[in-house]
Amino acid sequence: MNGAEWLAQSLKASGQTHFFFVDAVLRRTLLALERVGVQPVLAHTEKAAVYMADAYGRVSGRPGVVAAQSVGTANLAAGLQDAYFARSPVLALTGHKPIGHQHRNAYQELAHAPLFAPVTKFAAQVAEAEDLSRQFRQAWAAAVSAPPRPVHLDLNGLMGEFVETTETMAAPAALGHWLAPLHRPLVAAESIRAAAAALLSTSRVAIVAGDGAALSGCGAELLDLAEALRAPIATSLGARGLIDTRHPLAVGVVGNYAAPPANQVVHAADLVLFIGCDTGDQVTHTWRVPKPGTRIVQIDADPLEFERSYPTEVALLGDPRGTLAALCAEIGRPSRDHTFLTEARALMAAWRRSVAPRQTSDAVAIDPARLAAEITAALPPDAILVADTGYSGIWTGTLVDLAPGQTYLRAAGSLGWAFPAALGAKCAAPHRKVVCWSGDGALYYHLPELETARRRGIAIVLVVNNNSGFGQGWPNYLKQAGNRPVAAEQVLRFGPTDFAAIARQFGLSGIRVERPGQLAGALAEALASRETVVVDVVTDIDCRAPEPWAP
Repeated sequence: MNGAEWLAQSLKASGQTHFFFVDAVLRRTLLALERVGVQPVLAHTEKAAVYMADAYGRVSGRPGVVAAQSVGTANLAAGLQDAYFARSPVLALTGHKPIGHQHRNAYQELAHAPLFAPVTKFAAQVAEAEDLSRQFRQAWAAAVSAPPRPVHLDLNGLMGEFVETTETMAAPAALGHWLAPLHRPLVAAESIRAAAAALLSTSRVAIVAGDGAALSGCGAELLDLAEALRAPIATSLGARGLIDTRHPLAVGVVGNYAAPPANQVVHAADLVLFIGCDTGDQVTHTWRVPKPGTRIVQIDADPLEFERSYPTEVALLGDPRGTLAALCAEIGRPSRDHTFLTEARALMAAWRRSVAPRQTSDAVAIDPARLAAEITAALPPDAILVADTGYSGIWTGTLVDLAPGQTYLRAAGSLGWAFPAALGAKCAAPHRKVVCWSGDGALYYHLPELETARRRGIAIVLVVNNNSGFGQGWPNYLKQAGNRPVAAEQVLRFGPTDFAAIARQFGLSGIRVERPGQLAGALAEALASRETVVVDVVTDIDCRAPEPWAP
């Protein structure tokens, strides 16, 4: 068969339901995909298409597939940053001008390899269909192995046409059982014993579970170990919801996007167990939490994560879920001092009491803390919550509570990621409700994807925290402006915009919420809909999200 038929049949046989792209690329393949039942989703920008594929990969475990022609390749590569940081499996397909056109000023032709090198773990050029059958398998295997990350196949031809039209004798690939994380290596018994001895040597143990722990799906094993050690559990933002956020052992997100208790608890520990956590500046509050000199035990499936930031007393190279199970078996149920856990619970309880009045506030404009509480109450048991970066991550990561069965996806740093990502998440999980929290500043990036949601019938609830500006930096910049507030407004304020009215112009439903008492009804109406609904919530830009504690 030709390359177009082979690729379409391989994607179908591998369980793919959607293919995200910006025209013009792989047109023969797109027609073949439609024939075999894989839905092509045309986006309005390459970055939006990548963000859809990113969330699709995170939810399904299969690589989200995204494609663009040679001219759009640089835009596509830029969009892969979030997927790379979030350990998301993505298969990027791009066209490149044929060899005879290279180095001759062909229209908008750039060297593709340097663009993709920082944001992929595997890349290859594909000359013809016979090469595709081999490199597709290799790329897929790389994308789902630990740590899962984007891969790139650069196809011969502006639109990949030389790969599409040449022939291969290979049978279509069927890789649907190759899900991230594909391999779950086990830790040697002597390392397990060494880690258990370290963990039992002090009663002041704190656990920090990161994105790798969430990928491993080790929530039950994590709770078993923490209960045995009487150790409080903090998480990275990406691991929010790995355990019930209201569990007595949970102290919330740690680092720069934290509410105060998590940083206080981790800083006070004598030993910190990092599980699938990258120990970067975001999760350690710029390497201040835990404090320098704290003893460290670390579990990770990626050996490159050891010794990045802290000297490691015991390093356990293995899948977090299996490693935690082995540790639980080794440790058993020892008698432990509860003092440190009691301190942690007291800090958490005091903080929850302090923020409770804001969660029931009737203030107009609306306090986003009230919005977070209403979303917590409205989320279905199997809902997917998708949050943008910046303040959207802080509001949802500190004030929206999640239970097992619910999934939290967050932007790894690219503003505007959440809305197209929510569409991709819904494609991967059509029977689950998807709620997106986006600020108005973030939504302007990819507002045209409202048309994509309507055209393709992708139903999500898009909640806009609409404060007519970039809220995270607003008070500090206003202070810097001194007696010239207009100067600050020119930089960080915009709108006001009625996004509910804009949604209706796109042929979708929109609900404008201006008073707190309207929130519950608006969310219930939106969740009951079978199309995308924009819930535009007018919030107060002067309301501050929880601030992280620093030593």
